[in-house]
Amino acid sequence: HDVILLLVLLCTVPLNCFAGEFPQPKIGEAAPLFNLEDLQGDKVSLADLQGKFVVIHFATSWWPFCNAEAPHLEALWKEYKNRNVQVLIIDVLESREKTAGWAGKKGFTFPVLLDIDGEVAASYSPPDLLPDLSRSEVAIGSNLIIDDKGKIQFFDLLNTTSFDAKLIKLQARLEQLLAEK
Repeated sequence: HDVILLLVLLCTVPLNCFAGEFPQPKIGEAAPLFNLEDLQGDKVSLADLQGKFVVIHFATSWWPFCNAEAPHLEALWKEYKNRNVQVLIIDVLESREKTAGWAGKKGFTFPVLLDIDGEVAASYSPPDLLPDLSRSEVAIGSNLIIDDKGKIQFFDLLNTTSFDAKLIKLQARLEQLLAEK
């Protein structure tokens, strides 16, 4: 029943209070550090990725917006992996088995990390945004770019009214950041 209520809420209310050209949250702030397991059980630490640009997508297997972005995330990885960019999916509140099945169907060749308790997603969620959702659910469907110094340079909370499945805004910002290097 909780999942159905969440789906109804998410499908009827724009998910982003930052619609239009309102500034993105947390820009310029240090990204919250995390140490999560990937699907093979290996630890992946954000601190270990310092010096790279990191694209993060918070996802769940059942969320249609995450599924719509999936092929574009894989294409982004293939295009940028040799340009000092790491793409990661952080799957929120799902088991390793469920996430592995979903990731296998999508054919991801970049790391998919497990945030089984939702703590990492909650640490990235802006305060006072959609208080009817748990903090771990706010970030689902969001995309971030963390620069090579560990600062958030792009944070696109899912906005159902102007959904960017092809990641056009993210890719434009990534190109800008890479050009500045």
